[in-house]
Amino acid sequence: MFLKNLELNNFRNISKISFDFDKNINIFIGNNAQGKTNILESIYFLAITKSHRTHNEMNLIKSKELYTKVSGLYEDDKNKAHTLSILLNAKGKKVSVDNIVQKRISNYLSRLNVIMFCPDDLEIIKGSPAVRRKFLNIELSQFRNDYVLLLKEYNQILKQRNEYLKQKNNAKFDRMYFNIITDKLVDKNIELAKIRYDFINKINNNLGSVFEDIAGMGSLKIEYKSFIHEEDLKRDNLKKFLLDKYNSLFMNELLQKTTLLGCHKDDFKMYLNDLDVTEFCSQGQQRLSILSLKLAEIEVFIKEKNTKPIILLDDIFSELDEIKKNNIIKYFKRDDQIFITTTDIKDINEDLKNKSDIYIVDNGTFNKED
Repeated sequence: MFLKNLELNNFRNISKISFDFDKNINIFIGNNAQGKTNILESIYFLAITKSHRTHNEMNLIKSKELYTKVSGLYEDDKNKAHTLSILLNAKGKKVSVDNIVQKRISNYLSRLNVIMFCPDDLEIIKGSPAVRRKFLNIELSQFRNDYVLLLKEYNQILKQRNEYLKQKNNAKFDRMYFNIITDKLVDKNIELAKIRYDFINKINNNLGSVFEDIAGMGSLKIEYKSFIHEEDLKRDNLKKFLLDKYNSLFMNELLQKTTLLGCHKDDFKMYLNDLDVTEFCSQGQQRLSILSLKLAEIEVFIKEKNTKPIILLDDIFSELDEIKKNNIIKYFKRDDQIFITTTDIKDINEDLKNKSDIYIVDNGTFNKED
């Protein structure tokens, strides 16, 4: 997978620019707040249709402008060229594949795959379960676009169930109708749990060895935390087992007027030598744990999807020593396409620089070094 061209209009502090990428490695150097991270964000946005930096997408539109448009020409793993574009304005978001507008985001996703490494990744460890679920959902949407539809259906059923629990007159509560909704929710829970456990297991197949290679010691693993335990998935009577769990909580849900059980409350934890990384590890170890998670995910893309995602490295080298930098770099293959931002070119491995196109970034302008 190779991004050949990127065109931005009114994106963040960039008015209009077009890049033709010839080399696999592209480095953007500049002081903070000059626009270098905006390039990585735009590539991520082109692939995922979401920003990794803001919940309010209108922030992506350049000040005083009415819209932003991000377009890209990429070559897939079969050497076929495709175009993607996203137009964002006050009316919403319009996504196109090969100049054909897609009615569903799910028809757009999983075409251009990216793995983003950035300082905010520490929130995956330090943040709330909602942060980790969001990360998991975004990554899974890149592997299979039907996951987005499944998640949407789950959330619609969950919303319907919560609204029914919130009705004011409990005397009119139709338990049979409510049970039908719960039955549908259980079906979606089972589907989501199977997909998520499968993904976590594939990550774990690579995670331990990746962390040991980078850090030089320790055993790292990730555990998915759900009301559906992995061994439950082998039950012949799984659906009845889960329906009984919901039935046991019915009175509590009626009192609290919300659904207390489900994949919308799931979480995952990382463990280093069987110790919770959040509670017992230093920030340096936490950072290496997340880097290892992302690197392990690249291996899953290669093995399971037969594709190499585009790698986005947003100022991650400044806090690593030389040995760990080199250990990470060795995971990037010669034909990986990598985009790197840094405030100091000294943070970049000399061998890596020699293979790169280098851009100097200053207040939304980009000058390519000869």
